[in-house]
Amino acid sequence: MPITPFHFGPGALLHAIAPRHVSFTAFCATNVLIDLESLYNLVHQRSPVHAFFHTYVGATLAALACVLAFLILAKAWAVLPLPRLRDWKPPSLRQVAIGAALGAYSHVALDSLMHRDIAPLAPVTTDDALLGLVSLGTLHWACLLAGMLGLAVLGVRKILAGADTA
Repeated sequence: MPITPFHFGPGALLHAIAPRHVSFTAFCATNVLIDLESLYNLVHQRSPVHAFFHTYVGATLAALACVLAFLILAKAWAVLPLPRLRDWKPPSLRQVAIGAALGAYSHVALDSLMHRDIAPLAPVTTDDALLGLVSLGTLHWACLLAGMLGLAVLGVRKILAGADTA
């Protein structure tokens, strides 16, 4: 599956740990943007499937593109008559930049553990020192557990915030 929700687990945990600093939306958007390359390569039967955007150089560009997209959307949100959700504020540029960077670099690191066609440090080297460091099952469970822990922390925070207002 080219766009995997497993990448979102660590993002949920990072957002739960630092919700005022990490945009979960930007984290996920950057992950999806990076994996659009894999989807394109799979559809067109191109190899390697994990190419430029699965390097730290490419992931940096994907993160920057995500930040730019959020800036454009924030400007549009301010001037267009779009529906406003109750008590929702758009994330700050800092939150978006941190979320996008964490999403980009964690994506490359996680995929480096499991995909043989990644050269994360290209163009410097084609070596992947992380490949096979942990088993695929361990990697998936770690991502899943990170997501569940992140959701639990967010849930506890929500309950405690509700107790403060009651």
